Amino acid sequence: MADHSEEACRRVDVGISRVFELFGKRWTGPIVSVLMQRPVHFAELRRAIPGISERMLSDRLTELGAAGLVIREVDEGPPLRVAYRLTEAGTAMEPALKELGRWADTYLSPEAGGGC
Repeated sequence: MADHSEEACRRVDVGISRVFELFGKRWTGPIVSVLMQRPVHFAELRRAIPGISERMLSDRLTELGAAGLVIREVDEGPPLRVAYRLTEAGTAMEPALKELGRWADTYLSPEAGGGC
């Protein structure tokens, strides 16, 4: 039976906490959003996200890779090119992220979150 004590109801949901530890970081959402469309080379991904530095993009991609959401694939070339794509776990986030996007369109003003 579920624990509905006052103490249990005040605890933060562990799963939600883990999600926001990752997705609460700046740039993570836009990176995943671009990768939901298709695999993308590093330079193309950087161009798709105005304002992100190469270092920050690399750091976020490393974090997403460590979380099992993104795979880095090297094409030896020439020229050598690196592409990124979502894993099965990353792709499984799409329905939830699209729903969050619909929620934002409905309830968040453009001033609150930087609409296009």
